[in-house]
Amino acid sequence: MITRVPRKPVIDALREEWSVLDTLAHSLSDEQWAAPSILPGWSVSDIYAHIVGTEWMLTGREVAPTRDVSTLDHVRNPIGEFNEHWLDFYRARSRQQLMDDFAKVTTQRLTALDGLAVQQWDAETQTPVGPDSYGRFMRVRVFDCWAHEIDIRDSLGLGVPDDVVPATAARKEMAASLPFIVGKRVGASAGTAVTVAFTGLVPRAVHIAVEDRAALVPALDGPADVTLRVDLVDYARLIGGRSTADPASVHIEGDHALGEKIVANLHYMI
Repeated sequence: MITRVPRKPVIDALREEWSVLDTLAHSLSDEQWAAPSILPGWSVSDIYAHIVGTEWMLTGREVAPTRDVSTLDHVRNPIGEFNEHWLDFYRARSRQQLMDDFAKVTTQRLTALDGLAVQQWDAETQTPVGPDSYGRFMRVRVFDCWAHEIDIRDSLGLGVPDDVVPATAARKEMAASLPFIVGKRVGASAGTAVTVAFTGLVPRAVHIAVEDRAALVPALDGPADVTLRVDLVDYARLIGGRSTADPASVHIEGDHALGEKIVANLHYMI
C-alpha cells in the first residue's frame, strides 16, 4: 500500500532542517568541524558530506570512486560504499567548498520539490523503507537529516535539536515503522495492543494494534498490553543503533517481557 504523505509539511520540514544544519555548521570551529563523530570512521564534516552526497544523488549526479572502500570495518553493504565515495570526494575539498555545495544542492532540491505535481509526489518509487511513495521517501529524508543533526550534536556535546517542524515530520516517520517492529521483528500475536508515548520536543502517543497484521490505529479499544515512554531523541538513537543509545531510556509499563522485546528490536536503520 502506498503511503500518501501531505506534501507541504514535509517540504517545509526539509527546508527548516537544512537551514538548521547550515546555521549549525557555520557556528562550528575548525576543531569541531574536523572532530571525530559518534559514527565509526566519520568526522563531523563527513556527516555533512554524506547529506550533500545523498541530495546530489537525488539530482542524478554521481561521483567516481577513488579507492576500494568495501573492506573498511564500518562499511557493510553497497549503500555504505556509496556513502564513502562521497566522503572521499569532499575530503579532498575545503570546508567552504562543501558548504557551498550544501547550499547549492539543497536549493536545487527544494526548487525541484516545490515544482512536483501531486501525481509525482504520490508516485511509487524505491525508498530506504521499500517501495512506497516519493512523498514518503522525502519524509525519510527529513528523518535522516534530523537524525544526523543529533549525531553532530552528540559528537560535540551540543545538546539536542530544538526545532519542532523537522522533529514533527521525523516523529511521524519513526511512528510509521512501529507496525514493522511490533508485527514483523517482535512477532506480536493477534490481539496485542501497544502504545508508544513519545515525550520531549513534540510529544505524542502512538498506538499499534495487531490483528491479521500490525497497524497504526488512532486509538485502542482497551488498555494497551504495554506502553513504552521514551524521549523522541532517545528513540532516534535507539533505532539508529548509535553508540549513544540507551535502552534504559525507555520506560516500560505493563507487559515488561513484551516491552523489553520491542526495545531489543528497535534498531532497524542501516
